[in-house]
Amino acid sequence: MTAPLKHSDPIIPDPIVVDVALAERAYDIVIGRNVLPSLGARIAKLRPGVRTAIVTDRTVAKHWLAATEASLAEAGIPTSHIIVEEGEGSKSYSGLEQVSEALIAAKIERNDLVIALGGGVVGDLAGFAAAIVRRGVDFVQVPTSLLAQVDSSVGGKTGINSPQGKNLLGAFHQPVLVVADTAVLDTLSPRQFRSGYAEVAKYGVLGDVAFFTWLEANHADIMRGGSAREHAIATSCRAKAGVVSRDERENGERALLNLGHTFGHALEAVTGFSDRLFHGEGVSVGMVLAAQLSAQLGMIAESDATRVQHHLADVGLPTELQDIAGFAQEGLAGADTLMALMAQDKKVKRGKLTFILLEGVGRAVIAGDVDPATVRAFLHQKLTG
Repeated sequence: MTAPLKHSDPIIPDPIVVDVALAERAYDIVIGRNVLPSLGARIAKLRPGVRTAIVTDRTVAKHWLAATEASLAEAGIPTSHIIVEEGEGSKSYSGLEQVSEALIAAKIERNDLVIALGGGVVGDLAGFAAAIVRRGVDFVQVPTSLLAQVDSSVGGKTGINSPQGKNLLGAFHQPVLVVADTAVLDTLSPRQFRSGYAEVAKYGVLGDVAFFTWLEANHADIMRGGSAREHAIATSCRAKAGVVSRDERENGERALLNLGHTFGHALEAVTGFSDRLFHGEGVSVGMVLAAQLSAQLGMIAESDATRVQHHLADVGLPTELQDIAGFAQEGLAGADTLMALMAQDKKVKRGKLTFILLEGVGRAVIAGDVDPATVRAFLHQKLTG
């Protein structure tokens, strides 16, 4: 059952609260403009007497660390902070060592809290460190990017990258609270915001054609920061919360949330986890590839694949391999290299790669029987077309 939206007894006006229904590990996602000042009071109510350590990156720290520390101080919560470098490079063995050792040095105990203040990289890294320090410390997600607010902060997936692939080391470790302040998104660059929008569109493409149709009509207001922004974020969180509550550890339905990610992660790896391709941009290209492969396999009409591509292109996202920064100068590796990277995907089972494909806009399916030769030929065509 999808987790319901509700209005809590708010500290500030009208935050939306989405319940992630996981029995004794259930938690709230608090969504609204200017909810960050309520963080300290919410933590104090949730965990009286707790101490905290904030993990953030240099860019986020410039904008939001002082406000976060002020909210905690006002609630009488002691805190320290750990600042990592911005970008996927921090999701590494060395980044994990830095954060873990700093948490131990700060004497964060098992009854304390780690606060992940940042985008998806910080959330994944801080969450994984929290999962392993002292065999598990609880943590709070304070996502500061659109991508993190609608996807990576919800559901308990934490981890770092391996040189052999994306997110191959990690743990399922649910937060105890998510506070998503939509005002912090005003500091994102247009490219960063668009990257996060790919994950919003994903929820419509994979399971809610009515939401996708609404996005087609309202994406401009989302980009401007109008009231459509909160609705889009809440709808996305509600969709993910429902899936997570039914399949926390991705034994079935939750795999659908990886639409676009099998291709996208390989593209991120082949571009060196660099600014050439943000995660959401890889997901955008990956969704279009998944839709086009579905059409080639006769699962959907070409017009459905075109519809997905047109919407993502309309918001300014890359939708073709040739759109990836540097493609004209550097190109990408060949189809065999991309296939090898996809073979390291976490969805591989007994050596067989699982794809998330479409039976229509709003109807994603798990496909474990796609001929690798067909995928290789498809990728070769796209790389050279």
